[in-house]
Amino acid sequence: MTEEPESPAPYREPRQARSAATLARVLRAAEEIASTSGLEEMTMTGVAAQAGVSVGTIYRRFEDKEQLITALTERMLERREEYLAEQLRAAEPSLSGVLDAYAHALLQSFADSSSLFPELLRARGTKSLDRGARTITEIHRLLLEAAAPYTGQIRRSSPQAALDTAARAVLGACFHNSVRPDAATGEAARRQYADELSDMAIAYLLTPDRRRNRAAHT
Repeated sequence: MTEEPESPAPYREPRQARSAATLARVLRAAEEIASTSGLEEMTMTGVAAQAGVSVGTIYRRFEDKEQLITALTERMLERREEYLAEQLRAAEPSLSGVLDAYAHALLQSFADSSSLFPELLRARGTKSLDRGARTITEIHRLLLEAAAPYTGQIRRSSPQAALDTAARAVLGACFHNSVRPDAATGEAARRQYADELSDMAIAYLLTPDRRRNRAAHT
């Protein structure tokens, strides 16, 4: 039997405010280099120079580049979760307001370092996809929670299932936009695309089932 490769040991979390600030600077430098030059070109020495710290400082926190990439992936996913939660809390209190906030926040979060995110997933393989799946689950939970007071407005035969479908469709469209060569770029184009995704989701949720209507007339 082939053994599963062991996951990299977790990097050492900072315990002091100063150390946390240094870690944030290192991860920001790593993201800047990876975004502009790619993960292959990112080195521990280059990250140290960009962050303004010694190479030894980085190696005291990370055993190797793989651990640094792990931490960078975690940071990007956490940012997406936090940003979406903030936007949904500030959404207009209606079903359309929640879907608007969801579509715009998702598209914006994927636009942030969009070329780097797919590369991170490819670089870390299954374990990264598992962590990404947890983020997708959390994003989904946040939407369902924000939309819960307005599910009575949904005209599909199964409101919860319909909301689930709409959420997945918008999420998939936003992710696809981040990897396609002709992605909607620029603030105006992203805003228009997010508006269209939201309109599509709302139109679906407010339209009674075709098949149910057809069955009622047979």
